[in-house]
Amino acid sequence: MHTGSCLCGAVRFEVAGELPEASACHCSKCRKHTGHFEAGVDLPRSRVTISGGDRLSWYHSSEKVRRGFCSVCGSSLFFDPIHLDWIGIMMGAFDGPTHTRIGLHIFVADKGDYYELADGVPQNQQ
Repeated sequence: MHTGSCLCGAVRFEVAGELPEASACHCSKCRKHTGHFEAGVDLPRSRVTISGGDRLSWYHSSEKVRRGFCSVCGSSLFFDPIHLDWIGIMMGAFDGPTHTRIGLHIFVADKGDYYELADGVPQNQQ
């Protein structure tokens, strides 16, 4: 079991089981949503329980995706492809050790010019 929350604690979540490797997305939408690149894990919805839903707000960044954040403190929490059976959770929102790592960088062609990727992790341009 893994737990996490937003900065103020109004929105909390639990994940049953182990976490898969995370991915890091460097596209402009993820960078603008999080303030840097987005690192998260994608999980089946059935493994995720969210509490504090009355404080969870959703921004539809496209017809296919909405992004969840706390309406109180503004923390970026979820990446939700609404027509699929999984949800992404931001790595920075987890409490304690996650026992996983970033296994892939995506959309690196769009990454910011102020940082380099030198961790040896595979990179996809798109």
